[in-house]
Amino acid sequence: MELWGHSADEWGRRHRLEDHLRGTQERARRHAEVFGAGELAAYLGIVHDVGKGACSWQNGLLRAEASGGRVGVPHKHAGTWLADKAGLDVFSGVVFGHHGGLPSKAGLEAALDEADNEQSSLVQEAIDRVAARVPEILDGPDFPVWLEEAAARDPLVVEVLVRMVFSAVVDADFLDTEEHFAAAPRREHPVRACDLAERFEEGLRAKLARRKPTPVDGIRRRVYAQAVAAAEGPQGFYRLPAPTGSGKTFAAAGFALHHAHRHGLRRVIVAVPFTAITEQNAQEYRDLLDRQGEEPVVLEHHSGVDLDDGDDAPEHRWAKLAAENWDAPFVVTTTVRLFESLFDRRPAATRRLHNLAGSVIVLDEVQSLPDGMLVPILSMLRTLTEHFGVTVLLASATQPAFFELSPLRDISARDIITEPAPLYAELSRVDYEWWCDPAPSLQQVAERAARCASVLVVCNTTAQAGELHQKIQRERGAGKGPVLHLSTRMVALHRKKTIEEIAGLNAAGAPVAVVSTQLVEAGVDLDFPEVFRAFATAEAMQQAAGRCNRSGHLDKGRVVVFEVAGEDGRLRTGGEFVYGAALGATRAYFGPGRALPDDLEALSRYYPVRFTGKGVEKRGEEIQKARTDCDFPKTAALFRMIEEHTVPVVVPHAVPEAESRVRQVIGLLRRGVPAGGLLRELRPYLATLPKGAVGRQAAGLLAPVAGDLCEWLGDYDPLRGIELSDSQEYVL
Repeated sequence: MELWGHSADEWGRRHRLEDHLRGTQERARRHAEVFGAGELAAYLGIVHDVGKGACSWQNGLLRAEASGGRVGVPHKHAGTWLADKAGLDVFSGVVFGHHGGLPSKAGLEAALDEADNEQSSLVQEAIDRVAARVPEILDGPDFPVWLEEAAARDPLVVEVLVRMVFSAVVDADFLDTEEHFAAAPRREHPVRACDLAERFEEGLRAKLARRKPTPVDGIRRRVYAQAVAAAEGPQGFYRLPAPTGSGKTFAAAGFALHHAHRHGLRRVIVAVPFTAITEQNAQEYRDLLDRQGEEPVVLEHHSGVDLDDGDDAPEHRWAKLAAENWDAPFVVTTTVRLFESLFDRRPAATRRLHNLAGSVIVLDEVQSLPDGMLVPILSMLRTLTEHFGVTVLLASATQPAFFELSPLRDISARDIITEPAPLYAELSRVDYEWWCDPAPSLQQVAERAARCASVLVVCNTTAQAGELHQKIQRERGAGKGPVLHLSTRMVALHRKKTIEEIAGLNAAGAPVAVVSTQLVEAGVDLDFPEVFRAFATAEAMQQAAGRCNRSGHLDKGRVVVFEVAGEDGRLRTGGEFVYGAALGATRAYFGPGRALPDDLEALSRYYPVRFTGKGVEKRGEEIQKARTDCDFPKTAALFRMIEEHTVPVVVPHAVPEAESRVRQVIGLLRRGVPAGGLLRELRPYLATLPKGAVGRQAAGLLAPVAGDLCEWLGDYDPLRGIELSDSQEYVL
């Protein structure tokens, strides 16, 4: 009697279990050979579905095939039991978790206890029937030769290897199953990152030839040349300490691709903190690397990209498939997606991890990584660099003192810019002015900003930004250019269009006043002669300064750092609410009579104090303990890149031309239609509100849609979006 692994495809052909096990074995082997664990992954691949050999599972498959229902018979215990008996210990969880996710040790022990007791007859029957056709399931593998020595030096290397092998096996399982139902294998991408350096150079030369020259072009060329020269170095950690406007986006990619060429690496992953920067950078890289009529090489993958909208164009289908496992030579994503995948336990989230091996990971705007997650993040990156063939580039105008934290304390990074201080001095395009003592009122800030022809004002809270926007509107009057606003109280599409409008006005030299929260700072390519910034952390103030005289057309731009005093004389800037203890560390080194935000020496003293004050080491201990225990569910629950203080709200009337379709989608979700693609369709029309304000102010103005998503029933200002007057909650 034949054993089947999957039901019939549309041509009526069932998938033989023997073929599925061997197909998964070979794919898993290829995936894991990159990091020296090919045999381990291959064995886990060939035993992962052994449980399907039981008669009850086979009969269940035939019933499910006829009815369209589920098999309803567990099949994970047999392969898990085999792996454990082969001495694979925690790696047995790869088999048990290949559908539901990596288990904890306690969960794995419970599963093995089941396999030895109530599931024992089912387990043994499945093993006997499958072994008759695939006898190699009874032969366990050896561990990678490098593992014992590595584990002696790095107690977390086993945990990371489990994740990487799990990724290799579940991706192999997905791909082999997909091949059966599609009746055709998915072809691996024919291009590797190491093949792209010359293509990048050609594209960059063409782009620069078309671009209007700026006074800082010579400096940017020198920065780029240093990045390419540094790419010849060995694999490991690198830093790119380059001030804003120095061409960091292209220098980082140039380093990554030339480094990949030097070491034969497979892909480059560029991770940035915010979706808006991801979209911007992905388009820049696409212009340089993708070629008409050829398979794309740049994959843009983040929550704002709709990969389920039914578009069957070849490039869209390629992006959808490549996003599943990052089978692309150049990936642009967000730091949230990258690191939450690295610390996740679910198959769909982790199947791309094996493709990180043999790559360059570029972390842009690295100062934006959350302090509380730094210890596990840096620990993970170190393990990847030391054992999985990864090079990490940390790019930022304000390089945090990461190498003084415990995971990196005994190693060092190579600096692409070996003497950054002269570069910062040469690229100094602004004069700072402190407006703190006496602190002005919000009205005084509005009056002064309104007199500027073009100005950007950056606030710490949405409430302050909204109030200041209204005041500047009144003060500025007609005929002096628009007064625009940016915050996450506006839906995503509204923000995107506003940023495009601002960029167009900047390029035309037309007057415009913009009041924004911090979302405008990191990487958004805007250029103002004057910037007003509410007092914040040093890196936030410097990032705001990066939007001032960005192209160097002025001798000096002006950055005014202000603190607002309320009627009672108390400061109302909102910085303490947003930045907590980090703001206290900033005040110790920066401000009137102290250093400017771009003072490198002061920054080198500030970061250690900031990290100590915020208890960075202490906050990482619980996650590291869960990782040491290989408690994958607990690690996933504890690791959160974004504090969940906000709730998403859909505003159907924010974009009138889309209102009808948005309301239709809301109706479908309320009727219980599966949410995946529908939720992605709503993303351009989502804003966020602080949880506290939802119960306090928004009562009666919100209607539930699905999960924690609500519909906003109140007014939507065409410039400021949703307005809640008394909320000081910061929303990026």
